[in-house]
Amino acid sequence: MKRTIVYGAAAIGLLAACTSTPATTEVGQGANGSSEMQTPQYPVTQKVDTTDTYFGQQVADPYRWLEDDRSAETEAWVKAQNLVTETYLDLIPYRDEIKDRLTEIWNYPKTGAPSREGNAWYVYRNNGLQNQYVLYRMDQPGQEGQVFLDPNTWSEDGTVALGSISFSKDGKYVAYSVAESGSDWQTVRVMDAASQKQLEDEVRWVKFSGMSWAGDGFYYSAYDAPKEGDALKGKNEYHKVYYHKLGTPQSQDKLVYEDKQHPLRNFYAQTTDDERFLIINGSEGTSGNNLLVKDLSKPNSGFVTVVEDFKKDHNVVDADGNSLLLLTTLNAPNKRLVRVDLSMPQPQNWIDVIPETDRLLESVETAGGKLFVTYMQDAASKVYQYSKQGKQERELQLPDIGTASGFDAKPEDKELYYTFTSFTSPGTIYKYNIQTGESTLFEAPKLDFDFTKYETRQVFYTSKDGTKVPMFIVHKKGLKLDGTNPTYLYSYGGFDISMRPAFSVARLAWLEQGGIYAQPSIRGGGEYGQAWHEGGMKLNKQNVFDDFIAAAEYLISEKYTGKERLSVSGGSNGGLLVGAVMTQRPDLFQVALPAVGVLDMLRYHKFTIGWAWAVEYGSSEDSEEMFRYLLGYSPLHNVKEGVVYPATLVTTADHDDRVVPAHSFKFISTLQEKAAPGNPYLIRIETKAGHGAGKPTAKQIEEWADRYAFTWYNMNFTPDFDQLQSKNVQMK
Repeated sequence: MKRTIVYGAAAIGLLAACTSTPATTEVGQGANGSSEMQTPQYPVTQKVDTTDTYFGQQVADPYRWLEDDRSAETEAWVKAQNLVTETYLDLIPYRDEIKDRLTEIWNYPKTGAPSREGNAWYVYRNNGLQNQYVLYRMDQPGQEGQVFLDPNTWSEDGTVALGSISFSKDGKYVAYSVAESGSDWQTVRVMDAASQKQLEDEVRWVKFSGMSWAGDGFYYSAYDAPKEGDALKGKNEYHKVYYHKLGTPQSQDKLVYEDKQHPLRNFYAQTTDDERFLIINGSEGTSGNNLLVKDLSKPNSGFVTVVEDFKKDHNVVDADGNSLLLLTTLNAPNKRLVRVDLSMPQPQNWIDVIPETDRLLESVETAGGKLFVTYMQDAASKVYQYSKQGKQERELQLPDIGTASGFDAKPEDKELYYTFTSFTSPGTIYKYNIQTGESTLFEAPKLDFDFTKYETRQVFYTSKDGTKVPMFIVHKKGLKLDGTNPTYLYSYGGFDISMRPAFSVARLAWLEQGGIYAQPSIRGGGEYGQAWHEGGMKLNKQNVFDDFIAAAEYLISEKYTGKERLSVSGGSNGGLLVGAVMTQRPDLFQVALPAVGVLDMLRYHKFTIGWAWAVEYGSSEDSEEMFRYLLGYSPLHNVKEGVVYPATLVTTADHDDRVVPAHSFKFISTLQEKAAPGNPYLIRIETKAGHGAGKPTAKQIEEWADRYAFTWYNMNFTPDFDQLQSKNVQMK
């Protein structure tokens, strides 16, 4: 299947209240003579009399004015909050040492798996500390090659990033998208691949889209241009599919598909490798899609409906003559691969190619005329090679328990290149011979770090309702289980997203200080198929929080750590997770790090693409039952007066148009207003950054340094950097 390569009113009078200079953080003497910071003096955040009524119940929203993230009042508030946070962090004595160490271990050459387009090969590389990865072009894999696209030249600070990239079938042209300051909005440009000549073609206001080629142009999805001032917060409605022909202005792009009756639907267009079929995937949220197919070989042909409703997930893998290979959850919670004859495409006529089993069939990719099937077994990859007819031919021998990806190549290719990673294995590239089934090491990164000193365990613990939940635990070998180890507990728990074994260079700085990294595969994710996902959706969402709380209790009961050394972290939906558990069990954690979180569960659907999450969460407007359930765990609405909450560092960004920063703004304001003194409640607001994608390396290092400094300081743990001078041997 052809793929896009991707590295989804201020109140009057507030200005004065928010531009007053905040008092600096007070410093006292600790028992050991070291500097000890007291509770910061927060800026005064004005409250307004704003109330909403839901099913007869009034709910106050006194910080509603912070939803206008581009107002002068909000900008002043942001500066005041950042000043308090920066002052606090700057007084932590080892903050700079953490940044220096992160910079040191981050600085190693990184590379992706090579892929062929036309007669050339392409690969992403980063020489160590480049803000953005660079795309190289070469004649054969393994060559040095020439720079093809270098996003580092697009801005001085690295905040303009390469989004997605798609080559025409013959490899002659490449369409690529550009994202600025982390926004989801993208601009598509086109280049002649051989000459690297930039064409005049430019397509704007593209969002949640790839570029799928057919003939001398490509399909893409876009919204109408937003109103002035609404680009980063306005609701995204009326997604449309267009076709852009090379050499023509965007104003002449052909509207291919729209749905005027349903403004809250998204449409994703893709073409098959042979460019015969155009596939439209329609969605009303983040799970479930319908499926429409158009035969491009027949002039003026219409769309054929393969799936009409949005109840299950369906993904076209490949075309085979007049049939499609379709990965689906219809009548198969763990997924199955079926053959769809387009002359009779109704589900009752589908034929199983790879039937459902008791393991999750995570993905199916095509290469060299074969199917490469990845199963997930307790969150780790198992990969098999199949014939197009569904006969298993062999299992690929992976180097360890971890995550393997990238099993796609052209139909005529004899080899492919895939990536393997784990918690203690950086992304390593392997060359696979499709005929013999032999994997050979192609390229392994070299770090100044001794991974042999660390181990990964997978344990299973019991959640509140008796459900067994797996958790990966990573730490130094020989760790003493004495209840004092600094522990970083991280998860996500939603949107069918699986928490897999994966490498993080930032995590090394935590592990080498004797810290523990724990990652439970809680419900809401996709580790065990559709049932596991649905077990954490809508009226089952509390299961997600219970699973995470039980993970923390397990780590404490087994003496991995104690409450005083336990931090919890998560981003986006994981930010909601952290916000919920810290308000439900403030006694259980020492530090909370909610990042770009969904924290206002009553109004999340009113901004940008938030309406699409109602499939996952339900909406406060659905029913009284749903409203009361959301109100019962919404982090913003469950901060209690006079409660000591964990030391909290909220992180967000000014260009986050996925989860608008108002969530974080209102949550931290409420914490600062209501929480009892004793712990700091701070917010770190990054500028010229978004939800996370495309964030420059420099900004990533700075944020991780601040996160670790804040966490260790509030755990009363002092990292020892002197011990690292005689440190790790180079990885072989």
